[in-house]
Amino acid sequence: MDVSIVIVNYNTKNLLSDCLKSIYEQTKDLDFEVIVSDNGSTDGSIEMLKSDFPQVILIENNANLGFGAANNRGQSIAKGKYIFYLNSDTILLNNAVKSFFDYWESSADKDKIGALGCNLLNKNNETVHSYDKNLFTIDGYFSKLIHLVYGTYKLTLLRLILRKRIPDFTDDSRQERFVGEVKQIIGADLFLKNDDGARFDENFFMYKEETELEYRLIQSGKSLFIIDGPQIIHLEGGSQGAKKINLVQRSGSFNVVQTKISELYYFKKYKVPAYKLFFIKLLNLILWCNPMIFASTRRFIPKMLAV
Repeated sequence: MDVSIVIVNYNTKNLLSDCLKSIYEQTKDLDFEVIVSDNGSTDGSIEMLKSDFPQVILIENNANLGFGAANNRGQSIAKGKYIFYLNSDTILLNNAVKSFFDYWESSADKDKIGALGCNLLNKNNETVHSYDKNLFTIDGYFSKLIHLVYGTYKLTLLRLILRKRIPDFTDDSRQERFVGEVKQIIGADLFLKNDDGARFDENFFMYKEETELEYRLIQSGKSLFIIDGPQIIHLEGGSQGAKKINLVQRSGSFNVVQTKISELYYFKKYKVPAYKLFFIKLLNLILWCNPMIFASTRRFIPKMLAV
């Protein structure tokens, strides 16, 4: 078999249905299978899969194992030469899977490829966040975190003292189109060789697990590439229709908090000095103790301190 497409699902019934329809409509001239690893969905996803897509190989995890662990369950039974990790909130616009497969198979340096991705699109055909040209390191992380702490407390004081409405923060993730070698590919579309290098560290519950996997590939001498050809919409990647939320609310959101915990684990795994890890925890603690967001972040503080 050429490619195993692995999709993690957690209560994204309608998005998953649209994603699967696009896969079966667009993918041609390729021997492939689709594996859905479901993390205990309760929205009718399981019933939809069994009735509308009986050809899909379904793994029922019966609990939310996290993104990396659920992908690993799919990879464990995958028969393809390659693994294509694909988010359920994506739509294929062309024969993208074949494009990835052909690029790898026809490459003169195929043994040096670690992973492939593409320029993801929003509904307006604009390129959205798809890659990073730099490694994720401690350099620059402090300044970004300090900026977030400062901005959050500044807006809180404006509201409490001046009784002004906190300015909106718009999540605009548009990115320039790029083709070539990168240091990170986001996990929404990740095409890899089906071997031990395609397995995630399950200590990451959510976020940064693909960053860590790709870092291991780079350490082993492999390279990551964004290629031309595949056309994939990532529905959470575009600015069109994005909700406007204030910076304080954003700082206390589950996604941001979980990202911070994953970042801490990443730095700890790769032996960042203890004093730097301490200051990262301290800055996060200061951020999360903001009275405007404390109620939504306090349950994560023990987990963050335990990293």
